[in-house]
Amino acid sequence: MMSNDAWQNAREMYARDNCAQALGIDIIDMDDGVAVLTMTVTPLMLNGHQTCHGGQLFSLADTAFAYACNSQGLPAVAAGCSIDFFRPALAGDKLTATAHVRHQGRQTGVYDIEIINQQANVVALFRGRAHRLQAR
Repeated sequence: MMSNDAWQNAREMYARDNCAQALGIDIIDMDDGVAVLTMTVTPLMLNGHQTCHGGQLFSLADTAFAYACNSQGLPAVAAGCSIDFFRPALAGDKLTATAHVRHQGRQTGVYDIEIINQQANVVALFRGRAHRLQAR
């Protein structure tokens, strides 16, 4: 990957993304309709079972979704999404969320996001529906 425009859009968005910064989410790769982000699970992200809180996993996936659907410089927001959890993430795990566009129309798009751990085991799958605020 290596779309300069996608990287520029991501840098501008990240500069204003207080949530991603607070969670320690890093952008690893960007292209049109694609985003790869990482996050390391900290002890503050653990629930009562001492596994990563589902809301933290959702936030990582949702952030990758946001960067992918805004990668072409057209403002987009989530219209709906769902997540399935497959295995727990533990403190110290380095998670990678990879978002791919499945369909992008004039105003609406569908994006799939996979979260894996450092052993390449799937932790969660997320599907998001995006709505562009201005049509192309």
